[in-house]
Amino acid sequence: MSLPRHPLVLAVRPVAEALGATVLPVSQREPSDIPLMWEGVVVAVVRPAPLHGALDRLIESVEREFGSPLAELGREDKQRAIRLLDERGAFTLRRAVEDVSDSMGVSRITVYNYLNAIHR
Repeated sequence: MSLPRHPLVLAVRPVAEALGATVLPVSQREPSDIPLMWEGVVVAVVRPAPLHGALDRLIESVEREFGSPLAELGREDKQRAIRLLDERGAFTLRRAVEDVSDSMGVSRITVYNYLNAIHR
């Protein structure tokens, strides 16, 4: 079944997809889906992105914002990238510091130092 061309669906879809979620027709609704309501009627549902791959999606979104891979950023931009990742909850995920340090081409100590500077 195709997605309705409802104005709410058209408005929400790009945001949902940017967050790794999927907008689906009501007929495909599962209990964990988020209903999109318009005047008391569910017109579609949003299926959140799975937790698996969440850190990769967060890193990719920050790289898109900076217009280049984390490893190619200068020191100040790397610090800003760490701040964005921290604000978005990246470091609550297991092995995030290690994975981010690998993506940035810096040591774990450097990532911890950037985080400590943010939280002072």
